[in-house]
Formats: sequence, structure tokens, C-alpha cells
Amino acid sequence: MRRMRVSRREFLSVAGAAGGAAVLAACAPAPAGTDEGQAAAPAMEDVELQLAGWPGQGPELIEGLETFEEENPGIKATWLETPGDYRAKLLSMIAAGTPPDTAFSTDYYTFARDGLLIDITDMLMADPLLGAEDYFIQPQEEERCTWEGRWYGIGSCWVCHHIYYNRAIFEEEGIDPPSNDPDEIWTWDHFVDVARQMTVDANGNHPGDSGFDIENVERWGMNIPYWMHWSFVLSNGGYVWHPETRLYGYDQPEAIEAVQKVADLVLVDQVMPNSATFEAIGMGFVQLLETRTMAMVIEGSWSMAYTHDMQEPLGTAVLPKMKVPATWLSAHLHTIMQGTKHVDESWKLVRFLSSPYYQELFLVSGLWLPSQRALITEDAMDRWMSLEVHREGYRNIATKWVPDYGHPMYGPPGEGEASGFIWPALDAVWIGDKTAEEALLEATPKANEVLENA
Repeated sequence: MRRMRVSRREFLSVAGAAGGAAVLAACAPAPAGTDEGQAAAPAMEDVELQLAGWPGQGPELIEGLETFEEENPGIKATWLETPGDYRAKLLSMIAAGTPPDTAFSTDYYTFARDGLLIDITDMLMADPLLGAEDYFIQPQEEERCTWEGRWYGIGSCWVCHHIYYNRAIFEEEGIDPPSNDPDEIWTWDHFVDVARQMTVDANGNHPGDSGFDIENVERWGMNIPYWMHWSFVLSNGGYVWHPETRLYGYDQPEAIEAVQKVADLVLVDQVMPNSATFEAIGMGFVQLLETRTMAMVIEGSWSMAYTHDMQEPLGTAVLPKMKVPATWLSAHLHTIMQGTKHVDESWKLVRFLSSPYYQELFLVSGLWLPSQRALITEDAMDRWMSLEVHREGYRNIATKWVPDYGHPMYGPPGEGEASGFIWPALDAVWIGDKTAEEALLEATPKANEVLENA
């Protein structure tokens, strides 16, 4: 596995100067206040830090923590893998007065608002590397990390939505495939038309043909996990949560129209299986493409990490646009928990987790996409990107799709309770019990009342 040794050295070369006064003090030598011949003070024990997070991080995280310990003598970093209900367990540790020192974010804005996270703004701005104006891909990083103008965490990476498709099917059908380049983006109508051509029943009929048998489809044109409708709300000029009011926008015409178009892929266009049919198929997205059960699948960029052994030729592409190119962006943030006894050392760890070296550990497998500008240069991508993992043209996803058309989306305080109105309403739309207008105009005011009082 390739590693970004140059960036790691650059990162470590300024480590001693990192983080503002608090970190500088932590790095300073102890005062020489002993007389000659006086007995030396006993060696201090290592500071032990905990990093809490959910399972599934892989060996890269452990390798990173081992490197951190090598480069920071006197600090031991322990991975606190937390299966099950991570949020509930984290809140229990906080309530018991034993929070981890650092943690993956959960309910990030709620935790920041409620004073459960350390404000790292001054340490970040004083940092000679992370504080540089062009270190992160902006404005997205600041948009996701700041609460009322202050930083309480740093994003681990970016992940987004895009298309995966079976290249062989497109070649056999004589249809030009979609592109990774947003400058060559498909319109929504063209996307649906191609999906219609790709959908075929046992008798060779397509949706719209006389005799098309929806109960006996041999190959579907596409699939979209319903929660990924967020990207299409954005593409249609709408918003899920308003960036200033933090209220739901599902009652706005743009969101209503986008949700209905996604629902119509099943209800009207017949190019995508309904939930019951999809569950009966019982395949993951790689199997769906490899068995030619589907021609296209919209999935998260993290799923690239699970395609390495795929036998059928795989292609990737940006999402189609309704009105403008757009994709949802997210990923967990690394935070310092209020109550830690080791703020300075915890900042060193969070800083390390924000280094090019650490991020590249996860880039090479396709699990993450960069959130740092140094990792989307041609030289950097030559190091971490390969055709065996990322496929032809994928550089455009990292260099254009994410920086130019990505929109960070993180739930505001109260979202957990408010979504109890939104998700049942959406479920009614997906199965055709209600139109998007009927369901969302009814549910959104109730959800927003929860958000306003959160």
C-alpha cells in the first residue's frame, strides 16, 4: 500500500510549533530548577488518550495511532471501539464524568451548542499547517466545522454520492455511459431515458412498451437508496436544512418536486425496483452490477473500497442534474471532548488525524475522499489513486465534483426527534400512498416546530 511520506515529513516538521500557546506550552522543556547533584525527578508516566468511535475503521486507524505514538513520545493513544448505539454510550460516559479524550462526532452541532466539545478555534488558527488559508477544501470545511463562528472539530475526510455502472452493459447496448466530469453531466431526463433503455423484462420489453412485465424484470436500469434523495433536493435548487435558520425545507417547491421525481422512478418510470422487490433480490450493490441485475447504482463514494475484486468492468460517474450539479457531502469529524484532563495532548492527536499522512491511509483503498487541497494535486493523486481501485476518470470526482459541487449536510439540534415526522412522510411517498406535496406539506411544519424548540 502506497504512503504519502513526503507530506508526513512536512507535517511532522512543524509539529513542535503547532497549536498556539496551549500546545506550545505542552511542547516546552521543563524548567531547570534543580541544583547540581540534586536527585532527578522521577520519570513521568505516559499520558493515555482515548479515541472513541464506531466499528469498521480497519487496520489503517491502528497503523495511524501507532505512528502518532512513535512521533509523540510520552503519549499513548488507545482506540476505544464502541459497537452498538454509539451515541447513547458516548452520552453515558459523559454523564458518568468519564468522557473519552477525543471522539468521532455524533450530533456534532448539538454537542457543540451544549458545551460538550472543546473549542479548538484558537489552536487551529495558530497552527502553521492546518491554519493555512488553503489547507482545507473551502468553504465546505468551515461550513461543516463551525458552530456560531467557532470550530469544535475537524472533518476526517469527505464522502459523496455518485453513480457506479457496469461498463460492459453500456458497450453491449451501444449507449454512451455517464462521465466522471461534471462538465459532461447528464440531465435528469436523459438519465431516466437511459435507465428505461437498460430496464428489460424476460420478453425483451422495456418500460412503456406494450406488454412490459414489471413482475418479471431481468435487468433494472438503476437503483437509488431512498435516503440519497438529499443530493437531488440540492440539485433541484432546494435544501434539506436551511443553512441559516437550520429548519427543514421539505415544504418548498424545489424539494417537493425532487422527492416526487425520485419516487416516480418506481411508481411511474418503472426503471427501479420497489423496496419489496429490492429486498427479495437480496444483493449488495457490487453483486447487483456484477450479476447484471442492474446497469447503474447510485451509492456512496466509500463503496469504492468494496469493488476491488469485482470481475465485471466497473465505471463511475457524477450524479445526473435536475437543475444544477450537486452532491451531498459528509463524514465524521474528530473532536476533543469537554472534560478531558489532557487538552494539549488531545489537540496533538486531533491535529495528527487531520494530517495528509493519516488521510492518505484511507484514500488508497477508496474508502475516503480528500478534504485537504494538498491531496488533490496531480502529484498527490499519482501517489494515492490507482486505476485498480478508482477506475478511469475518477480524478474528476476528487478535483471537481467534491470541491465545486459538494454541499456539507449535518443535522441541526433536534434533528433526531424532528425526523420522526419527516421519514414516515417520505415512506408514504416512496410507496405511492401520498404525493410528495401531500406528505411533506403536512409533515414539515411539525418537524420544524421541533427544531425551533430544540
